Amino acid sequence: MVGKAVADKRRVQQSMKRWQRIYTWQLVVLLILAGFVAATFLRLNNIGMIERRDAVLSADEAGNDETTTTRLYDLQRYVSAHMNTDLGKGIYLESSYNRDKQALLDKASADNNPNGNIYKKAQDVCAPQFSRYSAAYVACTTSELAKYPAANDLSEAVKLSPDLYLHVFSSPLWSPDFAGWSVLVCIVLMLMILVRLISVIVLRIILHHHYKNA
Repeated sequence: MVGKAVADKRRVQQSMKRWQRIYTWQLVVLLILAGFVAATFLRLNNIGMIERRDAVLSADEAGNDETTTTRLYDLQRYVSAHMNTDLGKGIYLESSYNRDKQALLDKASADNNPNGNIYKKAQDVCAPQFSRYSAAYVACTTSELAKYPAANDLSEAVKLSPDLYLHVFSSPLWSPDFAGWSVLVCIVLMLMILVRLISVIVLRIILHHHYKNA
């Protein structure tokens, strides 16, 4: 029994020596470096999303529907393929909404009206107050038009859901790019540190147990 206990003790000591060749502080240093690399790539992913989102908004503001659609597809592909590119509540094409609502106003106000060209009258009031089309300009125009008895119900004619102009794209929890692989390396290093600490504690307990029984 004594010989077996001694042999077991030697095996435990050899296991501890093998683990001690890799110091915990070395793994911690590697983890810090990997964490810095991962944070950098995650930030680059986010910057790429912001650049594409701004390109969509610029195209929308310029009024180029074809370019806006192309930029939207580019944004969607990028977000769906890269982690840390969440759009939050999504991207809202405000300029497209305002243009389309203005077109509805133009069409609705073109109907015959006993008060004459009521849309021109509304423009005369609202246009001097705003330098470009905006939600506030549309609201002002709608308010002015509502003062006149129209041939049809303008409030119904210009009803347009803003939800049609809101685009939400989902970002993956993990993606097989530089950011994803660097995050994976960080996870592996953390597991190695945890396993090493647990193993050393367990080995010391086993060694202490065998030492007492020897």
